[in-house]
Amino acid sequence: MSHISETKATCSFLLIFLVGFVDFCYGSRKLSSLYQPPPTLLAYHKGALLQGEIPISILWYGKFTPAQKSIISDFILSLSSPSSTPITPSVSKWWSNVDNLVQKAGKNKTHITLAHQASDEHCSIGKLLKRTQLLELARRTGSAKAGVALVLTAADVAVEGFCMNSCGSHGAVGSDGAASAAYVWVGNSMAQCPGQCAWPFHQPVYGPQSLPLVAPNGDVGADGMVINLAGLLAGAITNPFGSGYFVGDALAPVEVAAVCAGVYGKGAYPGYAGELPVDSATGGSYNVEGVNGRKFLVPAMFDPLTSTCSPVV
Repeated sequence: MSHISETKATCSFLLIFLVGFVDFCYGSRKLSSLYQPPPTLLAYHKGALLQGEIPISILWYGKFTPAQKSIISDFILSLSSPSSTPITPSVSKWWSNVDNLVQKAGKNKTHITLAHQASDEHCSIGKLLKRTQLLELARRTGSAKAGVALVLTAADVAVEGFCMNSCGSHGAVGSDGAASAAYVWVGNSMAQCPGQCAWPFHQPVYGPQSLPLVAPNGDVGADGMVINLAGLLAGAITNPFGSGYFVGDALAPVEVAAVCAGVYGKGAYPGYAGELPVDSATGGSYNVEGVNGRKFLVPAMFDPLTSTCSPVV
């Protein structure tokens, strides 16, 4: 095959590859690339946003260790709790980009709380779930109106489309409107696709190859879940019902964190997460600090003040 033919074949493959990652939920953590340059504008489409007091209710579906639950719970508690002595930026400073968007739309600044948690260790509806069943699980959390139902699936639970076209998703629990609740689903990818959904803590499946970073809390699966949860939660607040902040088609929106996919620190490029602090005690890479001395890695978010992706470090 000639060089020109090879080039055409490669371009055709990439086009098919990118088009294939369309998800029916309002937002999802896509697998189309490790890095995407941001669009020039994140538009507000005049729809409802979540604002003010936002309670998060969790359903742990499958078996999670106490340590894993602690990692994710501490991240949620950190969103509205500035670190007392942040050497690096706090989780709440990172979250301020969400508040900037919410307040720019004339809404009230968010205050995230952890409402209640429930466990379904025995996987009452099975370990092979369809996407429609995630909504059923979300309703089980008993999430408050204008809150978020968070469904977390364990490493041995397979969800339709997981690893193939997304690492998680968010949507609406109730009908469209300011009083409705949103839900977020994130899966633990450690046993199924860590190279896709826990990068940069695991060798990537696609793209440039580099040595994985050490997970800041010593758990590739749970630390990878934090990355995906962070971006999806930001999307659930700023585009809960499909008519908030996003770029592109409403059926496949690119949201506030998704526009900066693969960017965690300054100087990021495909296959390289960017310049990041390293914990001298654990060797873990991170970019924000939270409650209880926790360190996390979160994606860069679109900064409405500069119209660019803004890593926190």
